[in-house]
Amino acid sequence: MSQADFAVNFFVALFALIDPLGNVPVFAAATAGALPRQRAQIALYVSLFVLGFTTFFYFSGVALLEFFGISLPAFRIAGGVILFLMGLQMARDDFTATFAEAADAPEAGAGGRSYARRRFERLIVPFAMPLLIGPGAISTVVIFSSQARVFGLAGAAIGVAVIAAVSVCTLLSFLATPLISRLLGRIGLTIVVRVLGLILCAMAVQFILGGIAESTVDFIRPEAATPYAK
Repeated sequence: MSQADFAVNFFVALFALIDPLGNVPVFAAATAGALPRQRAQIALYVSLFVLGFTTFFYFSGVALLEFFGISLPAFRIAGGVILFLMGLQMARDDFTATFAEAADAPEAGAGGRSYARRRFERLIVPFAMPLLIGPGAISTVVIFSSQARVFGLAGAAIGVAVIAAVSVCTLLSFLATPLISRLLGRIGLTIVVRVLGLILCAMAVQFILGGIAESTVDFIRPEAATPYAK
């Protein structure tokens, strides 16, 4: 796999998992009633959180696996299972609807700084961590960080650049929430989520095939485990 292929695959996988476009309705619902400046500040903070947290796991994930005695093939298979379940959920149903409905619930007596603070906490706790950066995203970052080792410092730089690019896409998507919601509509956003879910399912199967191929002898054909290898 070349550095360009690695960067593209990493970006597509991480973008599909964080799914900024698919989470636009959730962000819009959770920041309903906030001023444009408050919404922009929350979007910036969430994007920085995504950048910092994923970068941390990109550099420490492999060391954590070594500490717990978990092999990369085992983690690749486990990560593939998690990705497949998440991708299947995305492809079959709009799993963001639950968050959007909860965010739409009115808050009695909320206003001013109290209103902005409650909306901010609601985004960080159930939105930024479980939804944007969940087990699937963490697994993907760790798996790709192990693949980046063959590129040395260039692999580390490419990984950080991809994470930064996804974080910027997240920021821009949330800043453009009103525009995206009007352009795509509910049906368009649902289609985006389901297409990304299908891509995740395919990547998950590829992770599982790769993990089985690395832990067995001649059980999986090399061209199936690493397709398009140059």
